[in-house]
Amino acid sequence: MLVRGVERLMASLRVVFMRSIVSFCVLSCALASGALAQVVSSSSKPGSAAQDSSSARRSGQPEAGGSAITLETSEALFDLAAGLNTCGLDTDLATSHPVRAEIRADIQAALEESALARNSRDGLCKFVQAHALTDKGRELAQYVSLALYTSPAPRLTPTADETDMPPDALAVVNILPRLRDFANEVALHAIWLKHRAEYDAITAKVHDPVTQAILATNAYLRVPVSSYDGRRLLILVEPMLPPNAPNARIYSSDYVVVTSPTAAGAIRMDQIRHLYLHYEIEPLVYARTGSMQRLTPLLKPVQDAPLDYVYKTDIVALLTECLIKAIEARTMNVGSAPPVKPKGTRARLDLARYDEELASYDREAEVVRRRQVDLDMRQGWVMVDYFYNQLMSGEHDPEALSERMGQMVYGMDVGRERHHAEQIQFLPQGSGEFVRRAPRTPTAMLLAEKKMLDGDLTGAMTIADKALADPKADHAEAMYVKARVELMQGEPEESQAGFQEVLKLSGNPRTKAWAHVYLGRLNDIKDPAERAQAVTEYKAALAEPGVTPDAKAAADKGLKIPFTVPKTIHREALPLDPSGKAEKDAYKPDPQ
Repeated sequence: MLVRGVERLMASLRVVFMRSIVSFCVLSCALASGALAQVVSSSSKPGSAAQDSSSARRSGQPEAGGSAITLETSEALFDLAAGLNTCGLDTDLATSHPVRAEIRADIQAALEESALARNSRDGLCKFVQAHALTDKGRELAQYVSLALYTSPAPRLTPTADETDMPPDALAVVNILPRLRDFANEVALHAIWLKHRAEYDAITAKVHDPVTQAILATNAYLRVPVSSYDGRRLLILVEPMLPPNAPNARIYSSDYVVVTSPTAAGAIRMDQIRHLYLHYEIEPLVYARTGSMQRLTPLLKPVQDAPLDYVYKTDIVALLTECLIKAIEARTMNVGSAPPVKPKGTRARLDLARYDEELASYDREAEVVRRRQVDLDMRQGWVMVDYFYNQLMSGEHDPEALSERMGQMVYGMDVGRERHHAEQIQFLPQGSGEFVRRAPRTPTAMLLAEKKMLDGDLTGAMTIADKALADPKADHAEAMYVKARVELMQGEPEESQAGFQEVLKLSGNPRTKAWAHVYLGRLNDIKDPAERAQAVTEYKAALAEPGVTPDAKAAADKGLKIPFTVPKTIHREALPLDPSGKAEKDAYKPDPQ
């Protein structure tokens, strides 16, 4: 429950991101009816009041109920990438978009004209050299992390407190004063404006392929349009970085992939799609973390596999990656297109030939896919074959993946899969995983959640009250914590008023859905019960745009049967089960 509680709080943290320069909405609400996504710009004009506002916000901030997927560029990321290029980042120059060479030439010209510019460059490069890492991918990643929490030139200052920044960003945060001097001396902002149109053109070119990839993935998973639920996916385009250096990170509730175009303007769609699968599937998997202990025997066979440590010790992480790779294998490009079904007057005559060609294509395609599954298994992803078969058998089933997930997980014969994994001859090197999850320093509401789950209700209440007294804090989330504490302290009337206040303040559909669920439960346990009002609240939870699986399951269960106080808990002391067992049980498939 602690892990799930942490993630619940993480999903509502107000992560402060860089201001947006160009933001394209990859999916809009119109997609719910099958329409193509509309391109929406949320950029601020240079020098405008919106851009100069001291209140930092995340770029392309989505509206509640709207799309949470954005395609963007960032001037702060450009500034850091330009500085790194000046200090020796030459990887993939030959295959990079021409704008990269043009910008490097502009910077070099500015350096040749000014001794002050050269001095600022030397100070910047000295810092970069002092913080060099053996793993060049991780070295670059720490600067990308920092860029996501940095305001653009001329300020180039952190837009978040240290508690809201990833540790790898904090490791290089002291580069900012040097970068600020460098940007000022070479007029980096003017160079950015000079090439702004080229950045816009690159982003516009990749918009449709990104949209189509996400639409195709949604169609296969049978999931609705991704609406804002406190999580979001950012696709950042930066031509100054190497095209072949993938950089995808998960920052609590934000999924970020930084991509760089090739000379032809193409980007790595496979990387974007892979992160999007994380974005869609992780909530389904993590909703069942408490019931996955039965799968832990599968960790033993992978101890000798070429996997990162996390996948050898965390069954949830291993299962998630295996499921994603199984989906990728089922939907991969097999190198040829399927035959086109004949139409018109000759359709009947040609139908037999079409069926024969389609059967031949399916056999050849299956050989290619099975070859990929075998490679994945030998690289240590030992559940890919199981999930591949499960996906294949359910492709003609109208149920969405979210509805089939429970059966796939609970129906696994762990002993059989472990025996299968023990027979695998692992390769000496694996595929690795370019998506990395950045740890976060606990923030106020996260600490309050931990204290509440540890039984320190006074400590949790103190943190919530302090946040409510702070005009800059997220009052909706603080009130949500306070209402739950009041409920656990046996103060249902105060708690009910608190949840009603949450509904007025919160813009996070997940928080609002859970507030409705709690209000429904409170009405169910009244004496006498107010079942009609409870049903209304459960239905309101389900009506929230982008309601998450955990809240949906709780609301569905509340509609089926009235909530009752667990027998093992004294009603007057603790009306609800803080361990989350009831929520976890909601995901178990109904007995046949």
